[in-house]
Formats: sequence, structure tokens, C-alpha cells
Amino acid sequence: MISGVSRNVFLLALVSFLTDISQEMLYPIVPLFLTQTLGASVAAVGWIEGLAETAAHLLRGVSGWLSDKTGVRKPFALAGYGISAFTRPMLALTTGMGGVLAARLLDQFGKGIRSMARDALIADSSTGLSRGRAFGFHRSADQLGATIGPLLALPLLAWFGGSYRAVFLAAFVPAAIGVAVLFLVREPESPVRGPVAGDVDHSTLPRNYRKFLMVAILFALGNSSNAFLLLRAKQLGASETEIVTMFALYNLGTVLSGYPAGILSDRLGRRMVVIASFWMFAAVYLLFGVLGSATWLWLLFPAYGIYRGIGDGNTKALAVDLAPQAGRGTVLGMLSMVNGLAALPASVLAGLLWERVGPEAPFLLGAATAALAGLLLAVMIRGNVAELRN
Repeated sequence: MISGVSRNVFLLALVSFLTDISQEMLYPIVPLFLTQTLGASVAAVGWIEGLAETAAHLLRGVSGWLSDKTGVRKPFALAGYGISAFTRPMLALTTGMGGVLAARLLDQFGKGIRSMARDALIADSSTGLSRGRAFGFHRSADQLGATIGPLLALPLLAWFGGSYRAVFLAAFVPAAIGVAVLFLVREPESPVRGPVAGDVDHSTLPRNYRKFLMVAILFALGNSSNAFLLLRAKQLGASETEIVTMFALYNLGTVLSGYPAGILSDRLGRRMVVIASFWMFAAVYLLFGVLGSATWLWLLFPAYGIYRGIGDGNTKALAVDLAPQAGRGTVLGMLSMVNGLAALPASVLAGLLWERVGPEAPFLLGAATAALAGLLLAVMIRGNVAELRN
């Protein structure tokens, strides 16, 4: 077994790897299926995807709290992954936009149910000395699946003679294997669960966690959709082939950096690594805003991927460090809800700034909010893990 990665964490990473292959196989295909096969408008595609994403983020907070309240994690993970897997053949059989909307909502419903219970399982299956590498390893595996999925979709589409429905059925295979692997995960013992855990809410959370949540909101408000990175690359003169290749380099940067960044946070402290990730984001966004040549993007996209590998897993690990053991699912759900609810205003604001001020404006805003978030985290929250929970 990989150093610092328990059996449970390894299996959960494998489940996410397989599920993300399946999920990202659909990413480039569903919009084409909607517009070319079912005759939907681009606006309809936007509504379907927007509603699905919103549903997932709202459910994460509820499912995290329920996993604390009931004292179990694995059933929520199994239900969520199972529901998402079921939507692949459901898409293959649908004949109208209503069926696609139902399938996408169910898929994200499953994602909302499983995500926080799975993350709490990772936290319960690791210690404070290995939690960073546990979340980092999971993040790397998850992103590797997300990288492979789209690369499989287009060859499969050609193999099946352009049949989107056949690709949907093919996507069921890795998703189903992932559910099967999840049965091998063991429910770890947790010090406190049940009714006491269910009483954890914002007012009873440690002060440092509440501060961290405010910092996370500030950071999220400047962290607009990755679509703006792709639009910036196009605006700077990159071709479509170059943009796809750059995005693949972004994914590769995340895959390669997640686990090493987790090891680093276990050794140096979670807070310092998260602060560094905020400031790295600020630097990358600043350069996206001020550089006027597409040549620099070959460095900036993988650098942005490295930020994601450093920041995503360690942010979750820091949230767990700051939380009472009884409320791990709840605090992870709160963090996810904050990020999800901030995503819409962040992207709307970025679009307005792009159109009314200039293409560089949303990146300069993101750089400023990230730099300030890192500074506030450094000033407002100090101490070791035991002290941080106070």
C-alpha cells in the first residue's frame, strides 16, 4: 500500500477514478446529444446543467449532516454512486429533453449524496499525520479519471458509428465497477456519532472553523468558472487544438501534484500549504490577466493545475482539522455549499467584468481576492491542530 494511504482511502480513490472516467465520458457528449439528436437550444443546455450543478451543491450540506446524524457514511456513498451509475443507461433510453433533465438531476443528486459521506470516510480512515496525503491521493486519482474520460469519449463515439446512446451505455461499465469496489470499503469506527453529532451547526462550530469559512467565501467569489480560462486562451490567439492540449496539461498538473502536496501539508502544517495555494492561485490569475501572449499559457495552465492539486485536497483536510470529530460530514458539507453557492455570482461577475471592463478584469479580481484570502488565513488562524479546534 502507498505510504500514508490506508486500504479504505485507496479503495475510495479507485472508486472515484472509475466514476470520473464514466462521468467525464459524458461531459463532451451530452451537449452534442441534446442539440444534435434532440434538437435542444444552447439555452436549454445551460439551464439543464445549471440546475443539475446547483442541486448537487445544495445536497452536499444535507448529506454531510445526515451522515453525522445517523452515524454511518458508507450507505450514503453507496446510494450516491449507485444512483449516478443508473443514470447512464437512463440517458441511453431517453427520447426527450425531460428525460435528459431527469437523468442529469439524478446524477447530480447522487453526487450530492455521496460526496461529503465519501470525504468524511477519507477523514475517518486517516489520522492528523496522514490526512493531507489521504485527501491529496484521492484528488490525484479523481482527476486522473477526469483526464481519461474525455479522451475515451470521442474514440468510442467513432467506434460506435456516432451513436451517443452507445457511449452512454459504455459509460455505465466503469461506474458499475466503481460501485462494486465500494462494497469492499469498511465503515471505520468514529469517536462520536449519532444525535450529538447531529447537533453540530454553525453556532456550535469552533471559532477558527467559522473564520476559515469566511475566508473560503472570499476566495470563492473570485474563483470564476474555468470556462473563462479557455475563453482567455482563445482571445489571446490560441487555436482549439492548442486549448484542448493546454487543458490536458492543467489536468496533468493536478494529477501529479495532489499526493505530494498532501505529504507536504502533513509535514509542514495544513494551514501554511493552503495559504501557499491561495497565493499561487493569485499569481497565476494575475499572469492570466496581464500577459498578452498565448505562449505563456503553456506554463500557466499546468501551473493552475498544480494549484488545484495543492489546494483542493488540503482545503478539505484543513476543514477537518478545524472541526470537532463529531461533525466532519457537516463541516465538509458546509464548505462545499459555500463554494457551490459562490460559484454562480463569481462567474456572473466575471462575465460582466469581461464585457464592460475588459478580458483581463476577472483575472485581476480573482488574483486580488485570493491574495487577500491567503493574508487573512495567515493572520486570523494560527496554532497547531489541537489549538486550531478552539
